Parts: sequence; structure tokens; C-alpha cells
Amino acid sequence: MRAVVQRSDGARVIADGVTSGEFSGPGLVVLLGITHDDGPEQIATLARKVAHQRIMRDEKSAVDIDAPVLVISQFTLYADTKKGRRPSWSAAAPREVAEGLVAQFVQVLREEYALRVETGIFGADMRVELVNDGPVTLILEA
Repeated sequence: MRAVVQRSDGARVIADGVTSGEFSGPGLVVLLGITHDDGPEQIATLARKVAHQRIMRDEKSAVDIDAPVLVISQFTLYADTKKGRRPSWSAAAPREVAEGLVAQFVQVLREEYALRVETGIFGADMRVELVNDGPVTLILEA
């Protein structure tokens, strides 16, 4: 499981012309990629890292300041670009696996860390808009 986490001062995701998730003010945008061997252990580890990473202002975490989180599924985080000019997506988990794991990740952030979590629409063609704050961008793995 892999996530690109960006500290943001507002973000929203639009799918089919409709805003499916947004927040204003300080928060995190999480692009989440799932691979074949991910499961509950990886979800727990990565959710804990996202919730407690001290990347908000004044070395605070999302949990410390009750910051919202926008989670976007992003299978392209597992692109293999070693050969040629066309990425391979074989390392990304198939939809029937990944969709449920993304939902579980969101549920853990909401239930265990009491964070407000907004989401995109799994598998949709989305536009993600954000104001990158800092900029602070991390790649986290579990």
C-alpha cells in the first residue's frame, strides 16, 4: 500500500461534473494506491502513519488539529515505467480487491482516528484541485 500525502489549505474532487468531496482550510490530500498483497495489516499501518504524521503547521498531526482528509484512489501509484513508454499496471490490485481496501482505509481513519474524511469516486475520471501548503508532499508505504 502506497500513499502520496500532501498538506493542503483546501481541496476538492470533482467526478462527472459533481463535487464528491472537499474541505477548506488546513487538511491532507491522500492519493492511495493498493497492490496485490495488501490487507488489514497494511491498512492499519498506513492509516496510523497518515493520521499521526507531524506535517501540519507547528509540527502537529492531522489528529492533533482535527484536520480533514481527502482520500483519492490512485492505481497509477503502482505503475511500472522501467521499460518502454507505456506504463504497466500489473502491480496495482484489481478493482474487486482495491475498492474494498480503499473503503476500509477510509473507515479506519474515520472510526479509529475520528477524522473527517472526504473521498473521490472509485474508478471515476476525477479532477482533484488543491492548494498545496508548504509545499509538503510525502510518499508513505506500508
